[in-house]
Amino acid sequence: MTTVSAASSLPILPPPRLPVKTPTITPKKIKIFPPPPSARALFKDPIAEVTATQLTTLDPRGARTKLFSRANKEAAKVGDILLVRLKNGDPFAGVCLNIRRRGIDTGILLRNELTRVGVEMWFKIYSPNIEGIEVVQRREKRARRARLYYMRQPKHDIGSVQNIVQQYQRQRALLRSGEVRGRDANAGKKKKNK
Repeated sequence: MTTVSAASSLPILPPPRLPVKTPTITPKKIKIFPPPPSARALFKDPIAEVTATQLTTLDPRGARTKLFSRANKEAAKVGDILLVRLKNGDPFAGVCLNIRRRGIDTGILLRNELTRVGVEMWFKIYSPNIEGIEVVQRREKRARRARLYYMRQPKHDIGSVQNIVQQYQRQRALLRSGEVRGRDANAGKKKKNK
């Protein structure tokens, strides 16, 4: 576009463009590192491995695992009367209403009657606070339910299991001492030689 000025009749041209050299960009070499070693190759199933290590720590002999295993025929089942001994506190005995199998979080629900009030307590079987779990009395017939919540109703409630547990503890004490007494008072005494 030309413009005419009043002083001269010559058109004013824009300044000429100088050739601009564009610098040639050489691509920089980016270091490519190999991917880190995959943890998936080392640990196929990490949760199962952690659970196994916890089980070996909390139950080194495997007694509690065997006591509540489905494969074991002598395992504790719902309806059995169980006695749980705690490291701190009194032992608790009751009818097993539910067994919740969840690996390391396996728990049992026990019901007993204390001072004519129904009491239910959940126990984690692998808890470090539990000293031991014993089967006091087995159910006569196999329970046809997995959870015996109907035993909360007065019609089906067993009531207190204290007498059964005391009888069990007396029998264990006699077996432990090695003494078996008869019915009469002189059965356990030694005879004197004359």
